[in-house]
Amino acid sequence: MADPASTPLLVIVSAPSGGGKTTLCNQLLAARPEMTRAITCTTRPPRTGEQDGVDYYFLDAGSFLKRVQAGNFLEHATVYGHSYGTLKSEVLGKLRVGKDVLLNVDVQGAAAIRLRAEEDAELQRALVSVFLTPPSLVVLEERLRRRGTDAPTVIQKRLSVARQEIAQWKNFDYLLVSQSVTEDLRRMQAIVEAEKMKAPRSVAPEF
Repeated sequence: MADPASTPLLVIVSAPSGGGKTTLCNQLLAARPEMTRAITCTTRPPRTGEQDGVDYYFLDAGSFLKRVQAGNFLEHATVYGHSYGTLKSEVLGKLRVGKDVLLNVDVQGAAAIRLRAEEDAELQRALVSVFLTPPSLVVLEERLRRRGTDAPTVIQKRLSVARQEIAQWKNFDYLLVSQSVTEDLRRMQAIVEAEKMKAPRSVAPEF
């Protein structure tokens, strides 16, 4: 149940590829019914079973570009030939009805959102950023190999990118060094609870 005496949060979680952020985000959403995922836009075609407005907002390239030019996105990027972006209206709309909003973004996306928040008091008040990292690159390499989805050359490229991304951890409000799924969720919950109790986001009862 949402706390009416607390300002809703915009929680952004970043991690290197294979760092476990999708698992953590799914666990957090399951544990907190008052938290919702921001639905992102994409130009890639829907996969089997995906629904527009539920999994993504599916846009053609022209429509996506118009939104970029209009400044509608908090962050956007092109990955493997398809564009992805988070609409400011999607995030603010959910915050304004009292929902905590969770965003799973890469390091560049997080940086873009921080910049937008500097110009927008509503976003700035809500924003909490968390960087999730494995305890070492050796552990990350093991996870990537276990997934079995990438060739060795692709894994090495991902590790090189990961090294650069991990160097950005100081730009986030919190650093969460991954341990186990259960422990990561426990600490993530603690971050959310602490942020909701911060004085600028809270209203004390009247006596």
